Amino acid sequence: MENQISKYIDEKKEELIGLAKKIWENPEVSFQEYKAVEWYKEFLEKEGFDVTVGDYGVPTSIRASYGSGSPVIGFLGEYDALRGMSQVVDTVKKPVKEGDPGHACQHNLLGVGHLGAAIALKNAIKNKEAKGTVVFYGCPGEEELTGKGFMARGGAFRDLDVSFSWHPGNGNAIVMGKLTALNTFEIHYKGQTAHAAADPQNGRSALDALELTNVGVQYLREHVTDDVRIHYSILNGGKAPNIVPDSASSWYFVRALSREAVTDTYERIKKVAEGAAIMTETESSVKYLGGCYNTLGNKVLADVLLEAMKETPSQKWSEEDIKFAQKMEEVRTNARGAFPTDKNTGEYLYEGEPFISYLDSYGSSDVGDVQHICPGILFITATTNLGAAGHSWQNTACAGMGIGFKGMLYAAKSMGLAGLKLLQDENLVKKAKEQFKIDMQDKEYICPIPKDLEL
Repeated sequence: MENQISKYIDEKKEELIGLAKKIWENPEVSFQEYKAVEWYKEFLEKEGFDVTVGDYGVPTSIRASYGSGSPVIGFLGEYDALRGMSQVVDTVKKPVKEGDPGHACQHNLLGVGHLGAAIALKNAIKNKEAKGTVVFYGCPGEEELTGKGFMARGGAFRDLDVSFSWHPGNGNAIVMGKLTALNTFEIHYKGQTAHAAADPQNGRSALDALELTNVGVQYLREHVTDDVRIHYSILNGGKAPNIVPDSASSWYFVRALSREAVTDTYERIKKVAEGAAIMTETESSVKYLGGCYNTLGNKVLADVLLEAMKETPSQKWSEEDIKFAQKMEEVRTNARGAFPTDKNTGEYLYEGEPFISYLDSYGSSDVGDVQHICPGILFITATTNLGAAGHSWQNTACAGMGIGFKGMLYAAKSMGLAGLKLLQDENLVKKAKEQFKIDMQDKEYICPIPKDLEL
């Protein structure tokens, strides 16, 4: 089976790399991925897919399908870049243009990897090697962790029997540990301005309210479960020391390994903000910006995918790749990647076997929303040097050259083969759905993007 999928991806190899390179050269930030969407649409239509753009209330979303009937296999592509992460293909930090966005999360590879899997599975259906439907979902705005939530609010993903998600990384592993759920929100404070020296009694400091809220949150940390993470930044803290500030605001993230823990902590922080407002005789208001679910890996799909990864030849690193990675390891900071090694071992790129990881991670991904709608699995393949930190300039560099492209093609072949296995054995899909029902524990997906929240 592997040859059927790999052969087609190899035939399309230069086109796939060309698209990944073009998106890398033209990085677009969340919900502004207009060029990428147009290029994906053109590619998918050429491959015979029925393509719609901008459904679900999200202008840069894509739904492309081929085939008919069940099972319906979904691939979740992304294509947004990170602000300020511009970088040339080099082993020293050197932006293409200072301050411009860049693919430090390697979504130029991520989207095209899913595209490669989708067209390979399409080819198998076309050649009557399997029956069913393949769907490519183009999902914008993952870096803001709300893209799939907005799409889900508009009705996306309900057509899928199972979903596959791949992310570039430092090794070849299937993610069965959880990534955290998240809420993101701003707290705004309104007070009364006054001269801080001449008439301070007439002032009501919004900054005092902000600081008291932040102190209250520090005390709250003692009374939440160990998996909860709370972090914030101050957006507005006043204009000058001698002016009592009448406005102040902060931006918060709350994360936890369950949606329920995030919601509970969010409600408690709102109460802290209300208390601070009472103490300072100011007014507080919370602006909810969105949220996402924790991931929910499906063991049945994990086993199918692991088998496919083992049957698919993994990345073959060239001498040039290894030298590039070695230089990266020599200049990197103390930040370690997911598969850290000692700099003196001579290991610069991942050489191990694919495996299933059950370690929880405290990062977040809106893939979790889809995995609470249908059975799904997330995995990574090596697309950068071992020591590269997440969202680093090193990732941007590797995403524009051979190391990244090789990991992308391996991911596409692995996903495509796993999808083919499911199409050829519907009993596997049935088992995945049974496991999904157990994992959900009779809970229902409640979209964390409310109806009144604008994109």
